[in-house]
Amino acid sequence: MHLYGTQNTNEHGHLTIGGVDTIDLAKTYGTPLFVYDVELIRGRAKGFIDTFEKLGVKAEVAYASKAFSCIAMYQLAQEERLSLDVVSGGELFTAIKSGFPSERIHFHGNNKSYEEIVLAFDTKIGCIVVDNFYEIQLIKEISQEKQQSMKILLRVTPGVEAHTHDFITTGQADSKFGFDLNNGQADRAFKEVVNDEYIELLGLHCHIGSQIFETDGFSLAAEKLMEKIGDWYKNYEFECKVLNLGGGFGIRYTEEDQPLEPQVYVEEMIKTVQAQISKLKLTMPEIWIEPGRSLVGDAGTSLYTIGSHKNVPGIRDYIAVDGGMSDNIRPALYDAKYEAVIANKVNEEKNSTYTVAGKLCESGDKLIVDATLQQADSGDTLAIFCTGAYGYSMASNYNRVPRPAVVFVESGEHQLVIQRESYENIIQNDLPLDLKKGVKS
Repeated sequence: MHLYGTQNTNEHGHLTIGGVDTIDLAKTYGTPLFVYDVELIRGRAKGFIDTFEKLGVKAEVAYASKAFSCIAMYQLAQEERLSLDVVSGGELFTAIKSGFPSERIHFHGNNKSYEEIVLAFDTKIGCIVVDNFYEIQLIKEISQEKQQSMKILLRVTPGVEAHTHDFITTGQADSKFGFDLNNGQADRAFKEVVNDEYIELLGLHCHIGSQIFETDGFSLAAEKLMEKIGDWYKNYEFECKVLNLGGGFGIRYTEEDQPLEPQVYVEEMIKTVQAQISKLKLTMPEIWIEPGRSLVGDAGTSLYTIGSHKNVPGIRDYIAVDGGMSDNIRPALYDAKYEAVIANKVNEEKNSTYTVAGKLCESGDKLIVDATLQQADSGDTLAIFCTGAYGYSMASNYNRVPRPAVVFVESGEHQLVIQRESYENIIQNDLPLDLKKGVKS
């Protein structure tokens, strides 16, 4: 069994995380339950930041909070000297409420609303990553109305395709994100903002995909962006202050995945940029990156209670858990693969094969197909590893199932950071039917 971070086994044969017995957590907080290994998150953040500092490169490591966000997570990011990447007004609002320094917040998104951009100005965030011409016009209008400046990056698509799932590849030419680097869109965007009274163009941003296990794609993207920066310096004397190479650093979900250590990605990026700086005779920009999954993905473990068991003779054994696609849509959406263990039977032999089904009313609600596990009984606690990214953040109330609780663990301590939703929470925004009192058109 592959263990992540501080995971271990105690004298009872139970899985522990952060020195805390997961069976005790399940009894205390109920299931389904997301458990985050805070020590692992801190270590990953330190790995990225320390590498830049060791190499003497000015940088910002911005947590891509779409992976998992809540007030406590933002506060942890602040403790670890991370910046923050938000992609909606809701994430920005949460970050501000958490006390996160607004000057270290970067706002992404391909369809930011007028209200969201106003919120970015009002909270005086550090940077907007501009995605399209519509957004340029909104920023111009709002900055003029408020007579307030805003720093921006232009997000570009460099035409680099990451070796990953089609649904999570964003750097190629056919993408809803960014200005195309090769068809003149990026040049046009540059001309629209470079001399604006209130807009300060810091540089360029790209993101070539997710769950990437090699450095070649990042190096090629960096080369393409540096070439464009060289052209703009030559033709317009524009000096790039920031080069943001995004995120997408892979993690291990199953034994088939072979991720690199965080510092390897960083070292290769810096090597490529420095080579281009020397070649083009430019000033070294700050390097920004945006790890999300690689900070929290394998730090998260989902705990479920096993309920029903169904045997289909000659085909498969099903065990059903008390969650499913409502708290982890990735298997249904991306065909994502996971590994698991029965947390109260860790030391027993894995001699059974089950398909782990969720409780949602969909035949495709299967969390793991053909999982090799210990003998499963109703009431056992199932732990599915590496659910820390895009599990809770993509959770839904499908079938009116309440969203799970979230717990942080570290050094033998545990803390509830998101309460479990109740049935009352589910109906709190519902209104009774009474068309006679409705609004006439």
